[in-house]
Amino acid sequence: MKEEFEKLVGAGKLQRLHVGSLVQLVEQGFCMHRSWGFGRVVTVDVVFSKVCIDFHNKPGHTMDLAFAAESLKPIQATHILAKKLSDLQGLRQMAALHHLELIKLVLLSYDGRATMEQIQQVLVPDVIADDWKKWWEAAKKELKKDGHFQLPLKKTEPIVYEVQETSLQSRLLEDFRACKGLKARITAGNELLKGIADLEDKTVAFTEVVQSLTSDIVSHQRTQAALALEALFLREELRNAAEIAMPEGEVNEITIWGQVIRPGQLLEQISSSKHKRALASYKATYPDKWVETFLQSLNGMSAKLAGETANLLINEEKLEVLKEFLARLVSHHQASSELLLWLAKERCDSFADILGPEVFRAMLTAMERDQFNEKRSNRLRDFIMDDQALLVELIGSADLEIIKDLTRALQLSPCFDDMDKRSLLARIVKTYPAIQSLITGESTKQDSTLVVSWSSLERRKEEYGELVQKKIPANSKEIAIARSYGDLRENHEYKAAKEMQKLLMRRKGELEAQLVRARGMDFSAVKTDAVNIGTCIRVTDVANQTQESYTILGAWDSDPDQGIISYLTPVAQSFLNQKVGAEVEVKSDGTTRKFRVDSIESYKAVETEAAPVV
Repeated sequence: MKEEFEKLVGAGKLQRLHVGSLVQLVEQGFCMHRSWGFGRVVTVDVVFSKVCIDFHNKPGHTMDLAFAAESLKPIQATHILAKKLSDLQGLRQMAALHHLELIKLVLLSYDGRATMEQIQQVLVPDVIADDWKKWWEAAKKELKKDGHFQLPLKKTEPIVYEVQETSLQSRLLEDFRACKGLKARITAGNELLKGIADLEDKTVAFTEVVQSLTSDIVSHQRTQAALALEALFLREELRNAAEIAMPEGEVNEITIWGQVIRPGQLLEQISSSKHKRALASYKATYPDKWVETFLQSLNGMSAKLAGETANLLINEEKLEVLKEFLARLVSHHQASSELLLWLAKERCDSFADILGPEVFRAMLTAMERDQFNEKRSNRLRDFIMDDQALLVELIGSADLEIIKDLTRALQLSPCFDDMDKRSLLARIVKTYPAIQSLITGESTKQDSTLVVSWSSLERRKEEYGELVQKKIPANSKEIAIARSYGDLRENHEYKAAKEMQKLLMRRKGELEAQLVRARGMDFSAVKTDAVNIGTCIRVTDVANQTQESYTILGAWDSDPDQGIISYLTPVAQSFLNQKVGAEVEVKSDGTTRKFRVDSIESYKAVETEAAPVV
């Protein structure tokens, strides 16, 4: 095509400076436009000085040759974008079998360097349609071992391909030497430790890093104790891995902890991945006071660090001490939102006797307190909203009056907007329908009321009080104790306690539903012009002329031997509102009998030596 373009130059239709670019464009067949992106050359028309390009969103687009030469960048056929168009299936096979070849192709397409995000954008979803994260993790392991690729410590920095191969040990050491600051050196040192299996001489490599870290530890021990401690942990891991001897007199963990006034603050500054190691380090340094120190610091820790601290206390058989401390903070409403967040996330049976309505009340207090904190966090509030079961579980052991108080507190709380409040209140109502009237302001409908005698109502209330004040708390303690026995699959005490919990909570729900509907009566002012609740009636069986007596009382009153029946029974329902002389059909035990009402008297007016109401 060069001769054709030369002719156009001679004819004055094209400038000579455009010829080289156009020849390259036609020979390579692919191009890039700054606005329209990647394109493929379809045809070149030298008669009309036009070129036709297929861009992604502009297929069949025609351009003047001069304009094309100035605005298009020729792309080689080996470029990843060209390969995607010409041999997509081949690229997919390469992705499955040869990770490094594919990444090398991408990097060479972009001058030997590209970030992980750029690689992902090029390959997903056309070449890699499945799990990119899984593919990349596998590829990254191969990249670390291959001497042609330089992996950055930060994801935002580019991966570099170099023709000349460099050993993994050389590359990792170069990265370590190039680091600015102790934090970066710790990161680079950890990468060295991860690649220990592929190092040429781990003793040589680790010795250099250990010496550098030792110097940094000395200079940072007072000004940045947390970083110095992390560097010290890494130094010991490197020494142990390479079996390097530890000299006497150097700065160690005891030296650093001895200079720390507030251990909790230092622990919070340490990387979360090193929390467990740091806690164990302090424990080893102060075997006599670590429990007291950690408990004092617990309420100022983040949820994650609080969890690690609690796990250490539990593993060291300090569970009861921890629970006593938590219970005191909760009851005094002094627990921080982060500590309560951890407790809400943990929510295991070991803390069954602590987790209750007071925890939710403490949560409201903590969140209200956080509103005046400059560094306030919404993490606890968000968790309460996201965890559908949390609120109901916390108030599950409370009696109805406490649930009502918590509902009012939630309605008045400034921590939730109206929509969130409605969502939380709906969760309560779903489990405790009796709360509906408190929320809406509507009174209980008459047709749902249960008429009961005062004595039976008192007995139900006593049963309910025994349940929520003694039996349920005792069961929670049994669960916590049984949980400590270990292996739940063979723990019969734990299974029995959990089954009992289900029974107790079911009975609690039944009693709440009944008590909220109950209306106590003494039946002293009952009318006797018709059969009513609180009347004694005498009736005659029309078929055989035998007489019977019934006393119709409250929903929970029943003593068949004395003729006392609940007004809710089928027999009582048949007689209600009937007058003297009326004949009534009564269905009972599968048979139908006809009775005539002979007399109606007030229960209170009848003098009888019958046994007291049961």
